[in-house]
Amino acid sequence: MLIAGVFFIIGVALNAGAQDLAMLIAGRILLGCGVGFANQAVPLFLSEIAPTRIRGGLNILFQLNVTIGILFANLVNYGTAKIKGGWGWRLSLGLAGIPALLLTVGALMVTETPNSLVERGRLDEGKAVLRRIRGTDNVEPEFADLLEASRLAKEVKHPFRNLLQRRNRPQLVIAVALQIFQQCTGINAIMFYAPVLFNTLGFGSDASLYSAVVTGAVNVLSTLVSIYSVDKVGRRVLLLEAGVQMFFSQFVIAIILGIKVTDHSTNLSKGFAILVVVMICTYVAAFAWSWGPLGWLIPSETFPLETRSAGQSVTVCVNLLFTFIIAQAFLSMLCHFKFGIFIFFSAWVLIMSVFVMFLLPETKNVPIEEMTERVWKKHWFWARFMDDDKNQMFVSAEKSNGKSNGFDPSTRL
Repeated sequence: MLIAGVFFIIGVALNAGAQDLAMLIAGRILLGCGVGFANQAVPLFLSEIAPTRIRGGLNILFQLNVTIGILFANLVNYGTAKIKGGWGWRLSLGLAGIPALLLTVGALMVTETPNSLVERGRLDEGKAVLRRIRGTDNVEPEFADLLEASRLAKEVKHPFRNLLQRRNRPQLVIAVALQIFQQCTGINAIMFYAPVLFNTLGFGSDASLYSAVVTGAVNVLSTLVSIYSVDKVGRRVLLLEAGVQMFFSQFVIAIILGIKVTDHSTNLSKGFAILVVVMICTYVAAFAWSWGPLGWLIPSETFPLETRSAGQSVTVCVNLLFTFIIAQAFLSMLCHFKFGIFIFFSAWVLIMSVFVMFLLPETKNVPIEEMTERVWKKHWFWARFMDDDKNQMFVSAEKSNGKSNGFDPSTRL
């Protein structure tokens, strides 16, 4: 988190004071590095430090602040764009230094997680931190789980290679799938169309402002709903309910735009335009309390300690890769599909809802270091991949017996 803050500060300085295109590009690259470091570290930090019963809500505070940041950024951009003299863009980029500084100072102030301290051999310090954040001296069972997880983690010399082992495949598949699905929900299509529709409603030059305020406010408020409900109703319920809501709203938008809007006509009456805006808000609300925050929460709490950091790195990498792919392909898809772009994304919503229904286990109220035993080994499909642990024990036992008897057990196996 500290490294992310430093990247952000240097990137902001280069962007705000840019004298040529090269400085702007260099600044953006550093900001991208900051995003990568922060997205990898913060969700993991929150999941490891949070008590089990409120882990989901606490982790989603990350997404809440992201949505607040988006809203403020849009408002700042709208305001600075009206500054005369052509220097407003420098102010817009320079103001990003405020959250960058807060992140850097905050990273210096917060404590390390007990999981991280134990993994690095600082046992007494890890136990003291665990007592402090739990507010009780009775932390022996949880500390014992951390010690066992740390013992297993130290046996892993190559975390990224270990990720590909059969017993880690369920977590990896879930993490990668959630990142791909999050970008295939069509959130970019919705956000692209919103200013156009507000312009149709008669807001004129202020359409982008009203679009930013309305969709941004819905985004923030709906994320609050997720914080309140995720540890009560669970992750699966939120994702499945949101799947129905997003599918319906996108399908309605596609029908209205397909009938009323053509290449040479924007014959969209105010009544239909209002209905589309309501459907947009319905869609954004569903995304904000499901795929938006849970796409980050679930991977951060499912990987075992020995592959957690590597797994979260892969998660962030896949997310940013597909964000880039969708962003690059979206305009071409829009030109070819037109209103069909919403049908395309609604089909993806249907696919991901089926995936959640059958393949995503519930992780609500399960301690982070007990996921393998209580979640993966009891799932109807993923349990078969956990047999790898038994096979490893069997092979080890056979090798031990073989050595004592003077023959190579691998020939018999």
